[in-house]
Amino acid sequence: MRRAPATAKLNLALVVGPRRDDGRHQITTVLQRLDLADRIAVEPAARLRVEGYPEDTLVRRALESLAAAVGVEPSWEARIWKRIPVAAGLGGGSSDAATALRLANDTLPQPLDLEALAAPAAGLGADVPFFLTAGPQLGEGTGTELSALELPQDYWVVLVLPRDVWKASTAAVYDDFDDRGAREGFDERRAALLEALARVRRPRDLAALPANDLAASPLSDELRRLGAFRADVSGAGPVVYGLFHHRRQAVAAERDLRGHGRTWITVPTWYG
Repeated sequence: MRRAPATAKLNLALVVGPRRDDGRHQITTVLQRLDLADRIAVEPAARLRVEGYPEDTLVRRALESLAAAVGVEPSWEARIWKRIPVAAGLGGGSSDAATALRLANDTLPQPLDLEALAAPAAGLGADVPFFLTAGPQLGEGTGTELSALELPQDYWVVLVLPRDVWKASTAAVYDDFDDRGAREGFDERRAALLEALARVRRPRDLAALPANDLAASPLSDELRRLGAFRADVSGAGPVVYGLFHHRRQAVAAERDLRGHGRTWITVPTWYG
């Protein structure tokens, strides 16, 4: 069985604009992988089977999409070991799907190149193509138009999944965004994001990135009080992250925040 980690991601910034003709929103986002990861294994089999996480739909769809793209039957067995919290804003399902795509593609007599593999990936969800890349990326359009970024990687990350806070569907979060009329001024907010991004040299420079347009949490203020140089919600939430210069600060903050929900300490990573 071929195995690989399926890493989580942070949206270090997320600026959202108007709804497009296809019903999806225009966004500009900064995507960073984290060392927190699920694990995926894939091997050829007589029929398609996905085990380890009964609620999975994306890995199965990924393998079906790959089979359709190359004109074969979806004949793989996949296993998922979950560590990334589900529906939390960390992209766990998308990462699982992208990792399964890569592993299954490697078993083909004539594997697809990365550009060809990106087509079935994009059909699975906006975050899936990101997980086929290495390093931080700027995502535009619906998030699938990616360009590589040079960002500092030497900091610690504390994640908090608040207790008793349940994420509405992503569609509902975007509908609420529209209802608030928050899409106004997208061009100005996007320009401010790109300007701040161009000035990033050291970890502390990430503090100048604009706040998440979709979601906010009072835990961001608490993380900053505990020493985070940047704190925000990732994606559509509800996970809140804090970035710290030093491990001891991160460890102390994680300990203080355990009463608010599940917590993790992790670091940026370049690839899954």
